[in-house]
Amino acid sequence: MLRFFSLGSGSSGNSYFLFSDHFGILIDAGIGIRNIKKHFRSRGLTLDRIKAVIVTHDHADHIKALGHLSNDYHIPVYTTAAVHEGINRNYCMTTKISSDYVRVVEKDKSFCLDEFCITPFEVPHDSTDNVGYFISYDMVRFCLITDAGHATDKMAEYIRQSNYLVLEANHDLNMLMMGPYPAYLKGRVSGPKGHMNNLEAAELLAQNVTEQMRHVWLCHISEENNHPELVKKTMDSVLRSYGIIMGKDFELDVLRRIVPSDLFLLE
Repeated sequence: MLRFFSLGSGSSGNSYFLFSDHFGILIDAGIGIRNIKKHFRSRGLTLDRIKAVIVTHDHADHIKALGHLSNDYHIPVYTTAAVHEGINRNYCMTTKISSDYVRVVEKDKSFCLDEFCITPFEVPHDSTDNVGYFISYDMVRFCLITDAGHATDKMAEYIRQSNYLVLEANHDLNMLMMGPYPAYLKGRVSGPKGHMNNLEAAELLAQNVTEQMRHVWLCHISEENNHPELVKKTMDSVLRSYGIIMGKDFELDVLRRIVPSDLFLLE
């Protein structure tokens, strides 16, 4: 039995937990350690269920709790060499990851943890480095893509193989351009190494989703430049134009920024 929930998704902090009955993988640790403990307790879990952390990139909202979590609970941290270097340089890492728990992975090279087979792949973003993860467990195929500046063939390839997908839909472009952000930040967010907007994410999904997709979760929704109902409306419109119906062909939910999601069973 495989289960999944989001602890938080957005600029305030990102973290996701994918776990079986005896092995758990935390994807990013960008929320405070106290909140991680609280959200685990609310589901009857303890932090010893986390056997590994895999990290997408080195921005603070994805790594904030890594040092304490890894060192205090003896949890190895897996990511690329460049991301590890960026983590060590990041100002938010007041506690550095002990070398005992550093594990280096390479893009497009799969590695196995317990019964999980994990493949990191390139995702464009203005961090030191950034990866998505495609994870196989028995017959389940799970993919997470966040902080992606634009769609790529590699992202499309893994979406086509997935049953379950976490996909960034960060902002509505009109809200961003008409909103309060300064011009440089609008350019960064909307640029090719920033964040995908609702329409870009919808087109990527519509063009690559297959009949084997069961559930899609939209992540990293901007508080200032997006709204859950707006992104769902955009998704619904684009998907319908391809003959795809949300709620019929697959389920779709928007992950909330600071409130944990429901606990989902992946079959």
